[in-house]
This record gives sequence, C-alpha cells and structure tokens, in this order.
Amino acid sequence: MAIPKDIRINLANEDIPKRWYNFASDVPDLAPPLNPGTREPAKPSDFEPIFCKEIIRQEGSTERWIDIPEEVREALISLNRPAPLQRAYRLEKALKTPAKIYFKREDMSPLGSHKGNTALAQAYYNAEAGIHTLTTETGAGQWGTALAMVSNLFDIDTTVFMVKGSYMAKPLRKTIINTYGATIYASPSEQTEFGRKVLKEHPDTPGSLGIAISEACEMAAKNDGVCYSLGSVLNHVMLHQSVIGLETTKQMEIGEITPDVVIACAGGGSNLAGMTLPMIGAKLAGNKMFENTRFKAVEPKAAPSMTKGEFKYDFGDTAGFTPLLMMYTLGSDFIPSSIHAGGLRYHGMSPLVSAAYHHGYLESTSYDQTETFEAGVLFARTEGIIPAPESCHALKGAIDEALDAKAKNEERSIVFCLSGHGLLDLYGYEQYLNGTLPSSERSDY
Repeated sequence: MAIPKDIRINLANEDIPKRWYNFASDVPDLAPPLNPGTREPAKPSDFEPIFCKEIIRQEGSTERWIDIPEEVREALISLNRPAPLQRAYRLEKALKTPAKIYFKREDMSPLGSHKGNTALAQAYYNAEAGIHTLTTETGAGQWGTALAMVSNLFDIDTTVFMVKGSYMAKPLRKTIINTYGATIYASPSEQTEFGRKVLKEHPDTPGSLGIAISEACEMAAKNDGVCYSLGSVLNHVMLHQSVIGLETTKQMEIGEITPDVVIACAGGGSNLAGMTLPMIGAKLAGNKMFENTRFKAVEPKAAPSMTKGEFKYDFGDTAGFTPLLMMYTLGSDFIPSSIHAGGLRYHGMSPLVSAAYHHGYLESTSYDQTETFEAGVLFARTEGIIPAPESCHALKGAIDEALDAKAKNEERSIVFCLSGHGLLDLYGYEQYLNGTLPSSERSDY
C-alpha cells in the first residue's frame, strides 16, 4: 500500500518565511493603546522604559509585511522550522469520523513549543540594541524556557518570573530554565516592590500572569540595560508568530487541503494568532482556499476572556505598568483558578485577536480541564504524542468538530495547531488517570 501523500507534509529550509505577516494592516478600526494617565493614544516614548526601539517600532507598525532578519531565519532552523503538517489517521479511525484531521507540529521544537518563534526575534533585536538582560513572565513555563535558551545565542542574561501555582506544580521547569542559564523566581516574589506588596496582602495567592508581568516590567523599568520581553498579547509577538500560519498555508496548498475549520488554543493569543491571523488576512484578500473556512479559538473555562469577558480598555498586567489595551478581558485583577494549562491562564486577550473576534472573523469556545485531558490521553494512545495541557484545548476542539461531522455524516477538513508537547506536564495526566484532576470551571465572571 502506498504511503498517503498527506500523512506528513514537510517544507525545505528555504521555505521558512522571509517576511512576517502583520494583521494590524488589515483589521478595521483597530483601537490604539492608551496612556493610562492622559487617556490619549500611547506614544513610542511610553514604551521606552521597558522595550527596545525596534520592538516598539514593530508594535506600532501597520505595514502588511516586515522582513525577517537572515540571522533569525537561520536560527529558526535550529528550532526545527519549518514544522511539519501531519494527518491524524489513527485518531480519525478511533473516532470513526469521515472528517480529516491535520495538526501543525510546533511540539517538535527542542524547546517543546511554538514560543521560540518570537523569543528568537526579541532576543536578536535587544542584542542589536545593546541590552544585556531581559526580564519576563511565564505561566506554565514554555515561554520562560524559550527565552532562557535563545538568550544564550545572543549573549543576554534572562530573569524569569514564573506564576507560583505553576512553579510549584512543575518543578522541572525551574531545572530546565536554570540549565539554560537563566534566573527564575516564583511570582509573586520578594524581588520586586509589587511582588512584596501582593505577598503581604495575599500570602497564599497562586499568582497570575498579570502579577508576573508586573514584576518583570518593574525590574526592567528600574534598571538600565534591562528590557522586558513578552511571550504573548502584544502586536509584535503576534507578528513573529505568523510563521506558523504562513508555513501551514503553503503546506495546505501542497497537500491540496481546503480547510473547513482551523483551530488553536487561546490564552494571551500568540499561538492562535500565529496559526489563524495569516489565514484570516488571506481570506479577507480573497484567497479561495479560505472562502468557507471557520476559525475557532479554544479557551479554558478558568479564564475564558473572549467567551465570557468584556471588550474594553484594560491593563495588560495587574499593577498597571502597561498602557491600556483594547481587548477582551475578565479584569486585570482577575486571578484564575490554578490549572495545568498555565499558559492559557491570563485575564485578557491580544488586541489583534480581540479585534478579529469582535469583527466576527473568529469563533470562541471554552472547556474544563477534565475534558481537555481526556482528549490528550486519546491523542497519546492513537498518535503517540502527549500534548501540552494548552494544546489539549485545541485538540478537544478538533475532536468535537470531527464528532459533529460524524453525526451529520459529512466530510470535513479540520486543521489544528499542536502548540507544544506535555512531557514536562505529566502531573496533570497523572491526576486525570487516577481520577483526582479537579474541575477548573468558574462561574464568577
């Protein structure tokens, strides 16, 4: 029997995109960030205490295409780019569905997730600007891991504030981040004024991404030669992640795949934006491949910012260091339930993703973590891959689409992004398998 041509679609090294796609060029009525003091549109100088100038330029850019430096393109090869697009034949068989299920394999990076795509770019630009240290937050640890590793390529030190709930649940994340040479603290920490304030008022808090962002921003703002690096939410991060969707589009062209639905998990928005925004942009430009494609975001019920939040201006962090961002939000002081998908445990959504959702280009749904780990176990037993808890959300969305196609006896092409592997997240799987995994659903939005 011949091997099916769509079982895995690979690209050559030279197919790594030469330009990033910027959705800010195509979304209508994009609301600018505001200076919280004046309530006027933020100026580049408002970002200068924490970001280097090229990152600030990209953050405010409305150019449709921005060139990727050759040094960054070359380094992306070390992250196993281009990443394969693979068909989940055994999962389809287990579900007995007429649907075809494809997944983009961001799990094959040595960093274990898609986060290196923007970490490389940010480290490169900061090194070019003479910055010696980067500070950042991390939820489940994928972003902190990525920045810690790529900083070595550009001789930059890194300090990571990891949300305390995840820090305690995933101790090996500290080990890998330390192995890469970075310093890591559980957040809230004693290292910053804001961290000490939170600990005094809420000594037992599990922390949040909003708090960790505040600590990292404070450290950057108070020290010369130190800049802040963000793993999600802001426009420049969505820009750098567009390599995912650009590659996937080319692979679908090669495989003659016309997607009915494209799915990705959604926390701050980087994975979702990277996968879907280049395709939404192509759809808006009249690309027939995406004429009837639906795009779906999958959130955790612990922090469903689009599904349950309000579309309004809010801070990206808890302390109020960031400009006000127009986004779907549960409130900057919202503390989500502790869940294993720590990378999705954020109060707000990227302004670009929020705009896409607001204009009806995206759908949104949410799941409890008990449902998503069930999907992850099925994927492990059929495809042999243990997905990250975050990725299990997209996987669950894909499975539900496949079961809906089965119920309606219709063919359907489903493409989802496997944003990372779960080999450092096995405690959650252990809890699911022994029946002790807690529900994460909230009702107090």
